[in-house]
Amino acid sequence: MRAHQYLAPAVALLLAGSLAACSDDAAPAPAGDVPTVDRSEVRDGGTLRWAVDAVPATLNVFQPGATEDSGLVARALLPTLFRLDATARPLPDPDYLASAESTPPGQSPQTVTYRLNPKAAWSDGTPIGAADFTAQWKALAGSDPAYVADLPAGYGAIESVAQGSDPREVRVVFKQPYASWKGLFSPLYPAAATATPEAFNRPLTEVPSAGPFTLQAADAAAGRATVARNPKWWGAPAKAEQIDFLAVPPADRLDALDQGKLDVAALTDAIDRATPPGTARTAPPPDAAAVAQASAQALKRAEALPGLTLHRAAAAGFTQLTLNSTRGPLADQTVRRAVVRAVDRRQVADAALSPLGVRAVPLGNHLLMNGQVGYRDNSAAAGSEPAAQLLDQAGWKSGGASVRSKDGKELVLTLLLPDGSATARRTADTLAAELSGAGITVRPQPVAPDAFVKDHLATGDFDLALFSWPATGYPAADERALYTKPRPGPDGHPVAGLNYAGTGSAELDQLLARAAAELDPAVQRTLLQEADARIWQLAHSVPLYQRPDLVAVRSTVAGAGAYGFSTPRYQDVGFKK
Repeated sequence: MRAHQYLAPAVALLLAGSLAACSDDAAPAPAGDVPTVDRSEVRDGGTLRWAVDAVPATLNVFQPGATEDSGLVARALLPTLFRLDATARPLPDPDYLASAESTPPGQSPQTVTYRLNPKAAWSDGTPIGAADFTAQWKALAGSDPAYVADLPAGYGAIESVAQGSDPREVRVVFKQPYASWKGLFSPLYPAAATATPEAFNRPLTEVPSAGPFTLQAADAAAGRATVARNPKWWGAPAKAEQIDFLAVPPADRLDALDQGKLDVAALTDAIDRATPPGTARTAPPPDAAAVAQASAQALKRAEALPGLTLHRAAAAGFTQLTLNSTRGPLADQTVRRAVVRAVDRRQVADAALSPLGVRAVPLGNHLLMNGQVGYRDNSAAAGSEPAAQLLDQAGWKSGGASVRSKDGKELVLTLLLPDGSATARRTADTLAAELSGAGITVRPQPVAPDAFVKDHLATGDFDLALFSWPATGYPAADERALYTKPRPGPDGHPVAGLNYAGTGSAELDQLLARAAAELDPAVQRTLLQEADARIWQLAHSVPLYQRPDLVAVRSTVAGAGAYGFSTPRYQDVGFKK
């Protein structure tokens, strides 16, 4: 939920032939794996048990302390005006919207008119209306520093929010055009939760519902948050009587599934970071070979669990290789281009994903994912020169040696990767072998996730870095910060923000700004393609593949699986007849 509204400052360390070999014709990765079951085939009643990492300390997804679990639970309780489909297209949810329209491109000021479902109301009986929209806008616009929020894109572009022709109509006027307006007000909170800094900043543990479920109880000590059918819900009734969100660490989920204690559990981390048998959790990290073997064994176990199905899909996130332009050999754009040209993304994707039973499809776009509307492989923009030729041009000569050198210094680069991830290790080893073929020595440097950002990415202490970013349905707004040219800070030194590569250009910034403000979808897609081509030309980073999403679901359960860009429609989740 948070991913399509903004990119969190902390990087999502989830997993982590020639470029010309990857074409536009590559088959898209599965957009989602949620078997279709008609509601008439789903029985009424029952308690569904769904694994989470922890009972969320807050249900306000805009607070810095919010987690993915905050969003997972909040989606059952709160309005989402537009939902993403499997191709990341935002579609209005008729449970909340009768209509939502923006003024056409070129008409100023841009005004969005929301016509609310006349039945939509909070569980305390208050109709959803302009007061809720207004309070959320003011809390997230960034104009009042008293609100402690991870500010999502878009709210600062709003000029005013007001009731329209009647209480069921809300009009939002923008200061400047904002193309990703469909991503705003999702989730929508009641005004009482956002109208003052004091209310907003408190950990949100209770909230009036306007969804198919209400929050019945949340007990962090017991590791359980329970949502129950909302008796005042106006839409299709929830099939399950209640859903128990149970705190089960990834390392314990295979056992819990095997013991019949869970019905739905994400297993990507459980498989990717499986611990070799007999290894204490407090012991030093096992070597790469042991991690790989443990991961393979965990996958076999997940596939063989009785009464369960392992669903696989491409997640809404992508693994990429960032090139640090602020130091060493990579400060030379020609060397960066040589690195990009030396990477065979198809081979990398195959090494990373095939062992997980996920189709190995390379990624050729920094802003749009395979299967997403408008996706195109723009890697040809990186040029056609062989890596060896580029390194010769940059003065890094082979001289018959396996490693190139310049001025007596060998071409050696560090490669930062998240420690303990079998998928990241397979990816790193493949990258190292490919770059070695070009005369570049790569030294993989596994780093604990809690130190990855603050000690390395944020400080520029790396040459190459392998990690994952969330992907969104609104890339023009949400992913802009990843590629914006660093600006000088108070001390005169560039401030990278989320652009850890430190590479950018005024032209790229202009293209991204134009895309963010372009209301014509076709024109916006053209601008995104131009922007992506510039990112390739700058040799900022190399998109490698969408990360895998592995979810175990009990065979008697309907409506759950590996969702990809989409999200659970909780009223349809339940047990088959």
